[in-house]
Amino acid sequence: MRRYVATRSPHAVTGILLLALSCTGFAALCGVHGLPMADAQVYRAEGAAVVDGRDLYGFTVTRWELPATYPPFAALLFVPTTWLPLAALKAAFVVGNVALLLLLLHLSCRLAGVPSRPAALCAGAAFALWLEPVFQTVLFGQINLALACLVLWDLTRGPGARVREAVTALAACAGTVLLGALALPAASVDFWTRRIFETGRVGKAWIVDNQSLQGVVARLLHEPAPEPRVLWVGPAVLAALAGLWGARRCGGSAWGVLVAAFAALLVSPISWSHHWVWCVPVVVVLVGEGRRGAAGVVALLFTARTLWLVPHAGSADLHLTWWQQPLASPYAVGGVVLCGWTALLRSPRSRPFPDVPERTPALITLTRLTSTGAFVCPGSTCRAYAAVTTAVAVKGSVHHGYWAGRERQEPPAYGRHEPGAASRSGRSLCGDRTQGGAGRGRAYGDVACAGSRVGCPHVGTVRHGDHDAGDRG
Repeated sequence: MRRYVATRSPHAVTGILLLALSCTGFAALCGVHGLPMADAQVYRAEGAAVVDGRDLYGFTVTRWELPATYPPFAALLFVPTTWLPLAALKAAFVVGNVALLLLLLHLSCRLAGVPSRPAALCAGAAFALWLEPVFQTVLFGQINLALACLVLWDLTRGPGARVREAVTALAACAGTVLLGALALPAASVDFWTRRIFETGRVGKAWIVDNQSLQGVVARLLHEPAPEPRVLWVGPAVLAALAGLWGARRCGGSAWGVLVAAFAALLVSPISWSHHWVWCVPVVVVLVGEGRRGAAGVVALLFTARTLWLVPHAGSADLHLTWWQQPLASPYAVGGVVLCGWTALLRSPRSRPFPDVPERTPALITLTRLTSTGAFVCPGSTCRAYAAVTTAVAVKGSVHHGYWAGRERQEPPAYGRHEPGAASRSGRSLCGDRTQGGAGRGRAYGDVACAGSRVGCPHVGTVRHGDHDAGDRG
């Protein structure tokens, strides 16, 4: 009898080994320097407050005295975190975030229109784990990767009726508020009438952790709260306009989504470094377009950790020299470059989303982001402005290119012989899957919650709370 022996691809084995080695290195680093995971502890304390019937906004946890900053609905979702011992909860967050990183890479490949192979995903995750925003997300026990996956999943799935989707998403958002009000009426009144306006609970805007334009301006002027506010609102408006125009020029391409995401991070009053996990799809899209040099530059920018190399103990963030300023704000600089590139230089005829039917880019995205991320919206009304501003970044593109159906070309049928037809790479489409298809794009509002800073991946550096340079809720 003939025996069949199952063999694994050597590339798959290499990818798995690289990921295992990377995770082992992360675990070893945490074993030496500890894994406080203060954000996960805040989530757990919020769930415990619901179970015990305590004041949701009247406690602080960890040695950094971190308060709760989330709407009551979030506390309901965090109840299961109380079922596990703290050590098991930390392990679950690490494993879960690594799994989410793999999913984010897969969704980014789908966004970029490149094959998503297990070997490449494992190898990519092995390196992406050390991107500073990803590393900090895992280190803090944050949920940024989960939110990014939700957004990209929604943007890369099948079509639906525009009005129905918008109504459904808005109803879901309202439902989270209503459920929180029914389950925790006192906490809901407290949050929606008082706590949401206490932006100081989120953290200090001038520390290097904040990579938004407000943080950049505060550090440049050496002022914790630059006055008049137009000094940072003005650049934020310019960045929003550049993001609007850049996303519109990108039409139904992946860059319409990415420039909207980066514009949101720039405009938002506070964008902690771990919010910038959108660097992952940027690198993937650049690789998919054959821009490997640019992908390497972006990867280096988000791996170098220059913001942690400048003086940042106490109030040192406000006393940086002129040459230290770019090092303290690398992500903001990268975001400005991306918005400027798409607004002024990039060709408006970008490669569309492959094999994805057209959908409404602005309203649906805003409402979907609101409904899926409302429970982690930080206590700042300015963030609502950031979400709305950037969500309409590609609104005008509804009447441009693929979304409007004008200048739209029908994609060749898969496997159908079409003499004379050629793909974008110049190869015959005979028997090959076309790279065409209806494109689409969406905007992204920054709804990711501001998390707790327990330390940076820079060995030996731990700063958090009012005892150091600032706190983050």
